[in-house]
Amino acid sequence: MTLAEKLGQLQQFAWTGDTGPGQGQAAQVRGMARAGRLGSVLNVSGAALTNELQRVAVEESRLGIPLVFGLDVVHGFLTTFPIPLAQAASFDTGVAERDAEVSAREARSHGVHWVFSPMMDVTREPRWGRISEGFGEDSYLTAAFAAAKVRGYQGPDGAAIRPGRVAACAKHFAAYGAVEGGREYNTVDLSESRLRAVHLPPFRAAVDAGAATVMAAFTAMNGVPAHADRRALTGILKDDWGFGGPVVSDWTGVAELVAHGFAADARDAARLALGAGVDMEMVSTCFADHAEGLLADGRLARERLDDAVARVLRLKFRLGLFERPYCDGREEVTIPSARDRRAARRAAGRSMVLLKNDGGLLPLARGARSIALVGPFAESHDLHGAWAGPGAGRFPAVTIAQGVREAAGGAEIVRARGVAPEGRDVSGIPAAVAAVEAADAAVVVVGEPSFLSGEGGSRSDLGLPGEQDALVAAVAATGRPFAVVLVCGRPLALGPWLDAASAVLVAWQPGAEGGRAVADVLFGDVDPGGRLPVSFPRVTGQVPIHYDHESTGRPCGPGHVDPRYGSRYLDLENGPRFAFGHGLSYTAFRYGEPSLDVPVLSAEEIRAGATVEASVRVTNTGGREGDEVVQLYVHDRVASLVQPVRRLRGFRRITLPAGGSTTVRFTLGAGDLGFWTNAAGGEFLVEPGETDVYLGGGSSTPNRCTLTVT
Repeated sequence: MTLAEKLGQLQQFAWTGDTGPGQGQAAQVRGMARAGRLGSVLNVSGAALTNELQRVAVEESRLGIPLVFGLDVVHGFLTTFPIPLAQAASFDTGVAERDAEVSAREARSHGVHWVFSPMMDVTREPRWGRISEGFGEDSYLTAAFAAAKVRGYQGPDGAAIRPGRVAACAKHFAAYGAVEGGREYNTVDLSESRLRAVHLPPFRAAVDAGAATVMAAFTAMNGVPAHADRRALTGILKDDWGFGGPVVSDWTGVAELVAHGFAADARDAARLALGAGVDMEMVSTCFADHAEGLLADGRLARERLDDAVARVLRLKFRLGLFERPYCDGREEVTIPSARDRRAARRAAGRSMVLLKNDGGLLPLARGARSIALVGPFAESHDLHGAWAGPGAGRFPAVTIAQGVREAAGGAEIVRARGVAPEGRDVSGIPAAVAAVEAADAAVVVVGEPSFLSGEGGSRSDLGLPGEQDALVAAVAATGRPFAVVLVCGRPLALGPWLDAASAVLVAWQPGAEGGRAVADVLFGDVDPGGRLPVSFPRVTGQVPIHYDHESTGRPCGPGHVDPRYGSRYLDLENGPRFAFGHGLSYTAFRYGEPSLDVPVLSAEEIRAGATVEASVRVTNTGGREGDEVVQLYVHDRVASLVQPVRRLRGFRRITLPAGGSTTVRFTLGAGDLGFWTNAAGGEFLVEPGETDVYLGGGSSTPNRCTLTVT
């Protein structure tokens, strides 16, 4: 390969500017591909178009190296599944894996080889819009879902990514979710222990699952932009973990090293990013413009350039593009299948979380003569969520009104919007109140528009936008029982009406079949077995608040110091409104005493691979079948580094018939019982002491036993 051809493999152009600033680079793609100076194109799909562009690269360039086509396929291509945050609420990794399987099959039929997903940025910042795109506040849960997504996208064949599957991209490396103030692209400052304990494990899980590619983060961590962070990209990812695929920049991320004030100019940016371990440049052209001069000046090692090219070529071989560069237009999926829509509906139903259900208002009785369905999202098609694929624009989501109408039998559905999703017009509230007062049952559907979450969707206020709080408060003032359905891309700070609402169901942004899935849960055809993957704060000013915080010397709570001198706000009740892991079912569950098969182990035995089994008996004490999520948490009571009050280290979603029981077992090893220190090179310790093991239905369960480590 000539130098120009090598550099061409490291260049990715955008066909359109749909996912970043600018108008795209479509006019340059054919010429660059013909010259052998282009490795990849993003934001392009469709069998006819991708085959046309591929033919230029394969049949008209000197070496005939195929292009790899990439696209942001985050929670669906044609068939929109619930947003990833919702999928995490299912506590069922099969939901994410099924989404990825369907997305891969649909996308590959359109010529897409590479999807920029999963996003596994752990965040405790609900103000950050991209919380909708990830799996919540917990590292363990995120790691499990990230690995499942990778398996779903790439398939079970290991190194080879077969037709009907796509290459996954683990993003954004690393710690993007720790941005200050929840502001997009903002600064990240982290201790080594928190980086390794919270933010790196999901990426390690994705790499271990075979993730083909990794994307660098937009952010700077501890003063070093991710696109120039050699310690992270080369030292940890490639050297320590043995990652053999390419690292792709984010949109113009290499050029943005100049705006960071880390690179003097584009030439300097190319030197820093290539030298750090970025292998392919998205949209900006710093590598192509300046790498030749850097090589000539000795500022860039030829071995580094060749390594980057080899990584890109290995990806293309892994995808089978040299043998099968074209997709078969006759197999192009043009409409979501009935089977895939059923999968999306099931995923949405399993992802919903019942926050409260006073008096057993839900499920709704099908014998009601009339149901008032009010609120700005009752008849809205805005259920696809941020980062929905091209199907969102072609196939409107089933509305909640449609789903309820189909499920309610002969009941009259009385609709009144009340207020818009945003704005200050309250003139429609009286009609909504009248509808509620005249109906046998009432459901209020409120939330946030999808454009308020996702990339660039940071919010300073986590309350309901516009006058939606006023609408719910007016319904509450009638004194009639009512249920609230929340359509949202993040946890919200709910208003004073919360105490008056009989039931609150978090539907998230549920996707193409969202309306039917909501009705499935409202009428009890699906038990609401989802649990919160992120804490709901009482007010925005309480953020960040997460379950796995460290204890202070003056913790707040029963048996501790005078509340004024505890770690709390004077004007706010302590703790979140709804904690991580919280969720109700339409039945009830009783937990027995948890136990360990080995109550005492030495630290040396654990470090050598010994494990302990924790188990608990769970019984459905209610009158109907239901789902429970059994959760295991650990707490190291005394350690040489202050530990979180609890850490999730196991979960299992189970379905039990009325009166049924089962014993749920988890295995704990060194990775669950040790911790990372602040040593710069990474140090993992298992220390002697007592570790509490909690087994229950949420992060606040008191149900525990104790492991003694000698």
